[in-house]
Amino acid sequence: MVTTAVKTKKYVHQEPGKDVIFGIAGRYIPYQEKILDYNGRQVLYSIGQVRMEASCCNLEDWVYTVVPGYVVSWQNAKNEDGLPVSEVEPITDTKARRELTEIIQAREDVFAIEFWET
Repeated sequence: MVTTAVKTKKYVHQEPGKDVIFGIAGRYIPYQEKILDYNGRQVLYSIGQVRMEASCCNLEDWVYTVVPGYVVSWQNAKNEDGLPVSEVEPITDTKARRELTEIIQAREDVFAIEFWET
């Protein structure tokens, strides 16, 4: 019998509505996290807004949707800032990604959806 190890990643739950700074001219604002039941597993996804500021080009912003993956353990730890941390398994199956994209797009009226990589 051959078994393969499941690769998991840590997901830090950000405070909804609070700016999270990244890089020198950008930030994102998570609006909500949701759980979707899919084939007997729970899928975590987050929706928010990205804002990029540049002196040459004014302000650019867009809505994002990111799918960290299947929930392995829910808020089982806290990071150094006291934010809850969950463990997720990134979704690598092409068919599952396609189906989840269609489901989320229909539910949330969003276009671009990104999946975490392993």
